Amino acid sequence: MMNQTSSISSIMPLDKAGKNYVYSDEQLMARFQKGDENAYIELVNRYRDRLLNFIYNYIGDFEISEDIVQDTMVKLYQKKHYYREIAKFSTWLYTIAKNLANTEFRKKKQRKITLLSQISRDDKPYDIPADQPDTDQEIQSDITNKIIRKSIDELPEKFKTVILLRDIQELSYEEISSIIEVPIGTVKSRINRARLQLQVELKHLRT
Repeated sequence: MMNQTSSISSIMPLDKAGKNYVYSDEQLMARFQKGDENAYIELVNRYRDRLLNFIYNYIGDFEISEDIVQDTMVKLYQKKHYYREIAKFSTWLYTIAKNLANTEFRKKKQRKITLLSQISRDDKPYDIPADQPDTDQEIQSDITNKIIRKSIDELPEKFKTVILLRDIQELSYEEISSIIEVPIGTVKSRINRARLQLQVELKHLRT
């Protein structure tokens, strides 16, 4: 086992193109399972931002998304010996993140129902402060992003999940199939239906 004080770069040599690391995710996980803490740190660095992007698009709350990513990495550390190389590491990790996100999503929906119920009883107006972008272009970009996010958010959950995994995270059909535990044909069907629905919802943006 390597000395724990070794630098990350010492276990992560680049290939000749200088673009890809020699060690795959699965090889890093094997090193981590044998006690190499640096391999764990490298896996966290590889996936932290990607998972944050996926979960934020799913949950819509940055702070909660950060917490979920942190919880995912804690579970990665605690459950490292549950991983077997019969599955891609990314699939295994995204499954953990998705399950945590689903739990938070259900809690968020329940909180929203409770809040709406409370507002209805109180019947009080609520002022929501708006951001003030510096230029018209920033305003338009912000509006467009909100429209797109709202359209994705309003998709049925089974469509929302696959569109985020495929079009935002760019995972393969096989990985998505393993993560959500449905056949590849069903994955493709859901993605196509989600894209069609989004095309209808967002067609005015192309005019």
